[in-house]
Amino acid sequence: MKETGNISIHTENIFPIIKKFLYSDHEIFLRELVSNAVDATQKIKRLSSIGEFNGELGDLKVQVSFDKDKKTITISDNGIGMTAEEIKKYINQIAFSGATEFVEKYKDQGDDKGIIGHFGLGFYSAFMVAKEVEIISKSYQEGAEAARWICDGSTEYSISSAKKKTRGTDIILHIAEDSEEFLEEYRLKSILDKYGKFLPMPIEFQEKIINNPNPIWTKSPSDLTDEDYLQFYDELYPMQEKPLFWIHLNVDYPFNLTGILYFPKVKNEMQLQREKIQLYSRQVFITDEVKDIVPEFLMLLHGVIDSPDIPLNVSRSFLQADSNVKKINSYITKKVADKLADLFKADRTAFEEKFANIGLFVKYGMVSDEKFMERALNFCLVQDTNDKYFTLDEYAEEVQAAQTDKDGNKVYLYTTDEQQQDAFIQSAKQKEYSVLKLDSLIDSHFIQAMEAKLEKTQWKRVDADRIDKLIDTGINLEAVLSDTQKESVKKVFEEALNDKQKVVAVEAMSPDELPAIVTQNEFMRRMSEMSKNGGGMGMFGSMPTTYNITVNANHPLIGKLAALESEEEQKALAKQISDLALLSQNLLTGADLTAFIKRTIAKQ
Repeated sequence: MKETGNISIHTENIFPIIKKFLYSDHEIFLRELVSNAVDATQKIKRLSSIGEFNGELGDLKVQVSFDKDKKTITISDNGIGMTAEEIKKYINQIAFSGATEFVEKYKDQGDDKGIIGHFGLGFYSAFMVAKEVEIISKSYQEGAEAARWICDGSTEYSISSAKKKTRGTDIILHIAEDSEEFLEEYRLKSILDKYGKFLPMPIEFQEKIINNPNPIWTKSPSDLTDEDYLQFYDELYPMQEKPLFWIHLNVDYPFNLTGILYFPKVKNEMQLQREKIQLYSRQVFITDEVKDIVPEFLMLLHGVIDSPDIPLNVSRSFLQADSNVKKINSYITKKVADKLADLFKADRTAFEEKFANIGLFVKYGMVSDEKFMERALNFCLVQDTNDKYFTLDEYAEEVQAAQTDKDGNKVYLYTTDEQQQDAFIQSAKQKEYSVLKLDSLIDSHFIQAMEAKLEKTQWKRVDADRIDKLIDTGINLEAVLSDTQKESVKKVFEEALNDKQKVVAVEAMSPDELPAIVTQNEFMRRMSEMSKNGGGMGMFGSMPTTYNITVNANHPLIGKLAALESEEEQKALAKQISDLALLSQNLLTGADLTAFIKRTIAKQ
């Protein structure tokens, strides 16, 4: 008996639409068909478990094979199978999902998380690569007759009886000429590795099982060892350094979510772009573009997230806006914060050893997420130039006595480059001040966030001014030079520098300080940096960069300069002193540097 008919759709052009628009990448056909086959095997397993199928289950698996000569790809399963009537119902009525009906029928019988397919169009992705699709299926039902369904990509189909001894379904794709790339072993294997690596049923290709049906994120954390987590990380990211630690996600209310997030040792930006968090839905790979699900600051993490409650469009390619996505985002943020807090409390020393690697995550989170900041204030660490770590509360107590200015503000000094700013760091240490190391890309944003969050605190780069002005305690030193001498010295330095972008001031400093220092105003420097980094305030980026040259009125060398009678000798000494100050900050370049070197050699 053979029957022909028309597929129940509302347009004659559904297949061209599917082929061109529904799926952005044609390789998706294999994901959809293999996922459907996995569904079929899970259904028979489920029916057996509730006593509605009493036969032998056998070795449940999905087989993928190809014949290059015949130009066919076959996806076979030994699952639930279909009768001719079921084929007409499920295949001929586009957008009617068999999985949806199955779940609805058996929803009171137990867990339904294993049923992947919620998209009736999935089967029709086959026509993206096939000029003809053939289904041969035999239902698990006793006495059921096997059926064959054939369609050439038009809306017409034929269905007839078939010879098939075993339960299950074979989908045979007769590959179109423009899709023969999929008849290569390496191409099929790469697609199966990408989308089916963790499908919940064994996938056989070229007589080998190529997937891991029971990845560790589906197991209870209490059943896993550290070695299990490390082996899985190596499975995801071969040849990478061991992660610092990990977080096992497992929640079933108010949404379903499982997964494992690893904190990697960050090597470089290219690594971050290449190794991303992978999103799965019931162990089917969906995408590694997870920016809506994972908070932005945690995009640096590695691992997997699996949730059937993440809404996808009909082709499963894109996330859709949904309240669950926001809830999942918040949940992940809380879990990460809780894990970091637990690690800090459990072993402070070990946490400090890791902080060089995880500080980027923590600070980025505090800058970008208010709720995370509130939690992270207790475990975020800062490190001083003596390599000692403090929590923010501990550091406030550490500097309270020595680094509170006349207005009651605690002043946090920091360095962005210990080598270049060493002279300023040494000046601070002479006064027994602490200097923090804040030298990462995120630290400028972190400083601004902390200034807004922490009351009565100011953060000043150690080279932003002379030390007495950075922490103004209200005590002023007396200058050895008279006001007239100070004005004369200022004029000499201005003539020697001959640069309007370098502002000279002669001020009383300790005789132990350098004869002249070069600084840049904290506010102006920050505005300029923000502008250059695309943070607005564009007018500062276009303005010439100005520096302050502070001459130490109490240094013996400046006293000597003031006593010289020859203006030429004064100017020469001022030039040498100012050039040394500029050189110390890598600001002496080009012809000025060449002239300085020649002048210095000539004096030897």
